Amino acid sequence: MLALCRRRRSSVVNVKDPCVTSVSLTPFKMKHSEAEQLHPCLYLEVCSHNEEPRLPLHTSIVLFLLSYCESKSFKVFLVRRDSNNKRFPESQRFHLPESLSVCDDFLSPEGLPRLVKGCRLPAAVDESGRLCRAGLAVVLRHIIIRTIEADPSRKDVQELLGFKKTCLKACAEVSKWTRLCELGIPSAVEEHLQKPTGQAQLLPPAIVTLERRLAEPVKVHNDDKIRRQKLQEQRQRQKNGAPEGEGKPELEGLELRAALAKLAVDSVPAGTTRENSEIRKVKTTDLPELEHVFAEGLYFTLTDVVLLPCIHHYLCSLQAHAPSTLHHLPRLLRWYGRVREVPGVLRAAEDCGLVLSEVQVPTPSLFGPPQQENCDDLLPTEGQEVTPNLHFVGGPRPTMTKLKENGIEAVFSPHPCPGWTLPWDRLPAAINPTEGKMSDIRAVRKMQQLNNLAAMVTELARPGDTIVDFCSGTGHVGIVLAHTLPDCQIILIENKEESLVRAQRRSTELGLKNIGFLQANLDYFTGPFQIGVALHACGIATDMVLEHCIQAGAAFIISPCCYGFIQNAVKFTFPKSKMFQETLTSKEHMILCRFADQTAVQLPPERRLIGKRCMGLVDLDRAWAAETHGYSVQVMTMEPESCSPKNNMLMGRPPQRTAEPAGHVDA
Repeated sequence: MLALCRRRRSSVVNVKDPCVTSVSLTPFKMKHSEAEQLHPCLYLEVCSHNEEPRLPLHTSIVLFLLSYCESKSFKVFLVRRDSNNKRFPESQRFHLPESLSVCDDFLSPEGLPRLVKGCRLPAAVDESGRLCRAGLAVVLRHIIIRTIEADPSRKDVQELLGFKKTCLKACAEVSKWTRLCELGIPSAVEEHLQKPTGQAQLLPPAIVTLERRLAEPVKVHNDDKIRRQKLQEQRQRQKNGAPEGEGKPELEGLELRAALAKLAVDSVPAGTTRENSEIRKVKTTDLPELEHVFAEGLYFTLTDVVLLPCIHHYLCSLQAHAPSTLHHLPRLLRWYGRVREVPGVLRAAEDCGLVLSEVQVPTPSLFGPPQQENCDDLLPTEGQEVTPNLHFVGGPRPTMTKLKENGIEAVFSPHPCPGWTLPWDRLPAAINPTEGKMSDIRAVRKMQQLNNLAAMVTELARPGDTIVDFCSGTGHVGIVLAHTLPDCQIILIENKEESLVRAQRRSTELGLKNIGFLQANLDYFTGPFQIGVALHACGIATDMVLEHCIQAGAAFIISPCCYGFIQNAVKFTFPKSKMFQETLTSKEHMILCRFADQTAVQLPPERRLIGKRCMGLVDLDRAWAAETHGYSVQVMTMEPESCSPKNNMLMGRPPQRTAEPAGHVDA
């Protein structure tokens, strides 16, 4: 007989009969007409200021890319932030690309599909209405992919994704570059445009960071070939007797030719001339560095598309209100001029109402030497956050001893239902991990992990609850929950498109109607929910899920992973709880995190035991921090313990879900 957790509400479908057809009372579907569902839908935010229509920068960026790609794949809906659905007067209408299919009426936030309503815009929804992509970088990458699918000859569009198609793919929380481009620059410019004369003489830190980035040497794949050709051209000019400083700058030659060659449909690589033997013998370390042409180096990418509307508005504002400040941004001005030369950019900008005219800068020269010290003087006093570079010396024992002396030890709560298991032999094949690509041994362990999370969720779930599977991957957890809890709505959130598409395919095969999919970074999900779940959320992803659950007042069941990736970030500093903060330094906490990863089965038992204790201490800190918000939190070990080296599980109940006692009975 299976040991089953007792349900609080009899209307939740019994897991003993999981083969019951899953029927959702409020399935995920579009609220627009069936004709509009034949095309993917794109939702963009608009707003008004003093009754004047205005496009936020994120919306302007999306429209510019749509025009550059000449995309006709989307039905575009404009969503008014102020919930006013009235039309603007015709004299105040937005300048939108004529090629787009744009709905005439504005949508209010209340009229959005459920998945879109629960995330920050921009957002794109596929034809099924059940897969939503949210966030600037995710939506932009999706537009590019759809354009290439519709017209594979668009090499210029394909090149926007960069080397290995990874441009702006990393989430903003772990990539400083993505955070700068997707969040930092647009936010800084939006703030500046709200009060263009208030601090016009001060450069936002994000702008200064970009200016400095453009001064760094370029590193690209196989750059030594281009650098050798650059050296050959330099020596050829010297041989021809060209005086130093005369003629076109080097950037006007080799780097720019290499950059523009990437964008040509029928291009040849820049520098097909073979270097002479003297050049080939030069060491790589002695080759001249490549200079920036575009934001990420030599080549025009999605990053430049994101930055162009932002920098355009910022430079135009400075020209109008503080032209002398432009002297401190020589590289940014040069980048702006290069982007204007890219084929298709001026057309796309004009289509969106952007006039990319040359910025007029008073003397000294536009391309004069950067005044770095003055650039620093123009920074706001608060500057930017700095994460110290921590170096580790020694093992975890001194830190653990220090905690013990202060009364802090890793304590694990008993598992409330250690024998609970899903009836795997009666579940549809598409739910079973053994049907995937993983090995049999790994599949068995995955089933055991799912048993643990499903047991805890069914203990907490109530009819009508929305359950979010964070960092869902291919949907092992979410699909099990959607099948066994048909009276609940399940949302899978994952930032890897391939994984989420596979999860959607599996759910379609199962005929699930109570499940939705959101491709987005966690920050872009804002919807209400009652239970948050995450299986092996890596590093600070666990802390991001915890934060989301606490903000929503939701219960959580989280299995952390990759403790060694925990580090101070924009939103988090460690330790998190008051008692740990009073006992450990950040460096000592990081020592615990590093050794918490040493739990692999290949390690000696004593070493694994230390790793387990370190895991418990790190998660105890997390639990105590959550308890300050009124939560009741337990740190426990999955059953059986061998199901994973990362077998910790945090179960948190918010105040409103702790009133009813939970118990367990044998079936």
